[in-house]
Amino acid sequence: MGEPVHCSVQTVRFQHCDPAGIVFYPRYFEMLNLTVEHFFEQKVGWSFNGLPKELNVSVPTVHIETDFVKVSRLEDRLEFQLRILRIGRTSLGLAITGLCNGEERLKAVITLVCVDFDTKTAVPWPDRLRMKLEALMKG
Repeated sequence: MGEPVHCSVQTVRFQHCDPAGIVFYPRYFEMLNLTVEHFFEQKVGWSFNGLPKELNVSVPTVHIETDFVKVSRLEDRLEFQLRILRIGRTSLGLAITGLCNGEERLKAVITLVCVDFDTKTAVPWPDRLRMKLEALMKG
């Protein structure tokens, strides 16, 4: 699948855990979203706040598939590796793998769509954003 274009490390906190001391699965979705948010800010060059202000677009998640491979526990340090799978006219496919000490904990495939911030309808990627995403995908 190639090298990740972005990695984000997050420590499992008490707020992420159920009474058994393992990550409650909805908290993983928050961690995945934070990984995507960091990717846009740190690698693509636009924060989720900057996208609507500068380009009048936002990038909501429209589809997500997740496999929970193994449990994670309080204070585990999870490394989320993000790869770009595809760039469509209005969509972006991402794969994120969550690892702890090299051991796979979860896998997710996420589809984002570029939408006009005002009308909330799908629009083609702005050229500056598409060029940056394509460059990252090529490595």
